[in-house]
Amino acid sequence: MSPDLRIDLHAHSRMSDGTQSPTELVHAAKAAGLDVLAITDHDTSAGWDEAATAAAEVGLDLVRGMEISTRHRGRDVHLLAFLPDPTYGPLVDALQKVLDGRNSRVPAILGKLHDLGIDITLDDVRRVSGDAAAVGRPHLADALVAAGVVRDREQAFNEFLRPGRPAYVDRYAAPLEPMIRTVTEAGGVSVVAHAWGRSNDPGPLDEAGFADLAAVGLAGIEVDHEDHGPDTRRQLRAIASDLDLVVTGSSDHHGAGKVGHDLGCNTTAPREYERLLARAAAAAAASGRTTPEVVTA
Repeated sequence: MSPDLRIDLHAHSRMSDGTQSPTELVHAAKAAGLDVLAITDHDTSAGWDEAATAAAEVGLDLVRGMEISTRHRGRDVHLLAFLPDPTYGPLVDALQKVLDGRNSRVPAILGKLHDLGIDITLDDVRRVSGDAAAVGRPHLADALVAAGVVRDREQAFNEFLRPGRPAYVDRYAAPLEPMIRTVTEAGGVSVVAHAWGRSNDPGPLDEAGFADLAAVGLAGIEVDHEDHGPDTRRQLRAIASDLDLVVTGSSDHHGAGKVGHDLGCNTTAPREYERLLARAAAAAAASGRTTPEVVTA
């Protein structure tokens, strides 16, 4: 594998909360000079087939993945799952429960906004969510932008939608350790996304916490991410080295929905990508399941 490959292992389409179709996302990745892209929409594989077709057409390697909403010892943790069998029953059931939680809180948030004098309707949200597999806070933010209440998603979250803000509503997230096991049983591999990105306090994701997760099958840590400063990256890289976990880097691209996360702004080293693929191949073989292959240019 060439050491010059540019590999971005975390990007979203409008099948979750990105603003590009899977095809548009793949074309944008190619235009950005990427050689490998992972499509990792929240809690769904809905964009995989379209993205795979586009990748084959433009000559881009595509890794099929998803970003799963989990909770661990009171903390929300996003888990990147790469190359699992999307038909594996326990995974399907777990994802549906998460998606149901996403969808069910939308009316509750709309109710809180109504109490604040902001009359955004479910139809308004659906107009901006399009064909997303689940409707969530980013789509509510987009509806607020469309209504002229706020200027962008960031203001919507800061004023209304983040924890502690007046329209925030909690939702279900899957337990982290069982989800790591489920991904492994589905023949895939898992990586904790932007582990310390929302807090300077590692909390349960310190080295001992990561050791516990590695023991149940965690494959890696997303170290190089725009939400991680240099010192955080250094500490997480050291933890990954101590625990023999794969180090990934990525943009966490959402199209126009997330400023400062351009495709390829962070990348995964080819040697680390090779390690990730090797662990995925081992998990697939151990599971005995038919798992998706990387689409190769």
